[in-house]
Amino acid sequence: MDYYEVLGVTKQASQDEIKKAFHKLAHKYHPDKGGDEKKFKEINEAYQVLSDAQKRQQYDQFGQTFDQNGGGGAGDFNWAWQNQAQGGFDAEDLGDIFENFFSFGGGGRATRRKDIKKGKDIQVDIEIELAETLKPIVRQIRINKLIFCSRCVGKGAEPGTKLNECFSCRGTGQVQQVKRTILGSYTTFGTCPECKGEGTKPEKPCNVCKGEGRLKGNETIDFTIPAGIDNNQAIEIPQKGDAGKKGGKAGDLYVRVYVKKHPVFARKGDDLYLTQEIAFSQAALGDEIEIPALEGTQILLTVPAGTESGRILRVSGKGIPNFGSNHRGNMYVELLIRTPKKITREQRKTLEQLKKEGL
Repeated sequence: MDYYEVLGVTKQASQDEIKKAFHKLAHKYHPDKGGDEKKFKEINEAYQVLSDAQKRQQYDQFGQTFDQNGGGGAGDFNWAWQNQAQGGFDAEDLGDIFENFFSFGGGGRATRRKDIKKGKDIQVDIEIELAETLKPIVRQIRINKLIFCSRCVGKGAEPGTKLNECFSCRGTGQVQQVKRTILGSYTTFGTCPECKGEGTKPEKPCNVCKGEGRLKGNETIDFTIPAGIDNNQAIEIPQKGDAGKKGGKAGDLYVRVYVKKHPVFARKGDDLYLTQEIAFSQAALGDEIEIPALEGTQILLTVPAGTESGRILRVSGKGIPNFGSNHRGNMYVELLIRTPKKITREQRKTLEQLKKEGL
């Protein structure tokens, strides 16, 4: 098969002439318009080779040899060897063969096409207070990102005009590509050069977004931070990232939450830790003392008689809520006996008396 003859052009034809010839013939033989499907495939195959400068050069040099040998025989090996000497053979073609075989299921056609229209994911960071982790809170952020074009409703086409299926790839976003290697000829499916893999082309691009279906803008987003969220934990907000191209699915928004350090409480998982000083008399005799809670209130804590410095007491259910549940962790209070730096005369007399008694 002579690719130039298929497209009806000479070997001296320019790239623009080849493209025009392809468009004319593709319209004429497109199967959806009652054309010859076999002829359409030949036209498409010829265009894929002749529209690529490197492939066209290789075809001009070795195309007839390949046609005569049919692929897979000694002629293919000779072609590859000669092409290598000319500096045109790429050893990576061998990798392409196996990559194509496994990724396309051995039959050449891809089982699914990557969604090239999907918008990018976005991440933003926010800070909250430790006390705000006790219950769900609603926050609002305003971000600059790609948003759907309101004029064309994200389609990329001027209102009142059509979004046509790409005649080259028939809406699949992929076209056949014939590669010739040391192992012979094989077919892959590559991105359609006409629609850039999108499968559609606007009859008239939108005047506002220039056919993209999206443009830069601001969006205000409300979201809820669950109770018990931990420092450096992210919240996923589906489809609130960049808008997809020409109506494609939007990316996701990830809000990374940083919890500020508290001046009194230390957090370890769902538990809180607090250090509380007490007097020697309270440690020796026992007492009830008030300690702060994260909610901002005070709670009573019983200090057992004979408490030693460094003892840790547990207050159940006064920690941080477990993420995604109503269960709260505990608060652990470390008691430290306070030694006064200054004492009164009466206190000194009392302490001296206690010292005599062995305390």
